[in-house]
Amino acid sequence: MTISMEILDELLTGVERPEDLPGDAGLLKELKIRLMERMLGGELTAHLGYEEGKAAPPGQLNRRNGSTTKVLKGQDGVFPVTVPRDRDSSWRVLKTPWF
Repeated sequence: MTISMEILDELLTGVERPEDLPGDAGLLKELKIRLMERMLGGELTAHLGYEEGKAAPPGQLNRRNGSTTKVLKGQDGVFPVTVPRDRDSSWRVLKTPWF
């Protein structure tokens, strides 16, 4: 996968000092959090069989049911991640290698 220079330039908007990249309020931490949340949303979409914001398939009783915030601890510190939920709790994030 290649990230275009335009996307990198957009991400780096507002980064004025080297210290703006790492650390608790840095771009790298924000990217990790957003990527994790995006992957979790994709997993729930695959589990439920429909995209967020779309109507559920006919006869589908299980639906999206908001989200909850979890705090993950990793090599780079603590990460607050918003995890989506489903109504019947049949989708669970137990242990995923990218955590």
